[in-house]
Amino acid sequence: MTDHLRMYRGWFYAAAAYNVAWGAAVIAFPVPLSRLAGLEVATVIPLVQVIGMMVGVYAIGYYLLAREPLRYAGLIWIALAGKTLGPAGFVYYAIAGILPWTFGWTCVLNDIIWWPVFWSFALRYGRGR
Repeated sequence: MTDHLRMYRGWFYAAAAYNVAWGAAVIAFPVPLSRLAGLEVATVIPLVQVIGMMVGVYAIGYYLLAREPLRYAGLIWIALAGKTLGPAGFVYYAIAGILPWTFGWTCVLNDIIWWPVFWSFALRYGRGR
């Protein structure tokens, strides 16, 4: 495996670990995390926990990408769809006044910080062999 793929592997393992930790935290502690995001706690607990479950599921794909980046390269497009549509949906609903702008930090941590590496991998290896 080339040194370049090792770098990607490290990032994908980090993404998998992050998603497991974030998903578990949101499922186990939805109230404090909802308050940090500026959400009305009483009405969003089930939604927040469902998002936590979805984030956790993405960890499986990142783990597969880390183990065998070339074999599972196509999964990067699913990852990028989530990491692009999530922030786009947030901006839409924040502009509409439905979500508070403070919720945006979750998009930064869960999505935007991963864009450079994920897009780099996608453009190099995500087009198939």
